[in-house]
Amino acid sequence: MSDEQIKEFLLEHVTGDGYPYGYKKLTIELQESNHLIINHKKVYRLCKELNILRPQRQIKIKYPRKLANRRIINSSNQLWQMDLKYGFIKGLDRFFFVISVIDVYDRSIIAFHIGLTATA
Repeated sequence: MSDEQIKEFLLEHVTGDGYPYGYKKLTIELQESNHLIINHKKVYRLCKELNILRPQRQIKIKYPRKLANRRIINSSNQLWQMDLKYGFIKGLDRFFFVISVIDVYDRSIIAFHIGLTATA
């Protein structure tokens, strides 16, 4: 099959709903709907020629955890933190709370409590 026919198929799939497809999804779409035996590298090249490539995702910057700013932690049980989470119980129409004590050094849970109230 010629590149021009494949380009027509690509443009058919792209036109319409804002084409939320990248070249990998377009490859699968061509393989399933048009019953083509086609490689993803060829679809990438054709999409690049047609200028329909989606922009690449931005890499999110991982920021360092600044929990213990002026402390040097060498082993467990030197610094703990607490975490409070809640969820909803659908049958009872009320919330529940989970309070955890977490060791900062190895991120293990020291203790936790599950209850229906979170009063001090």
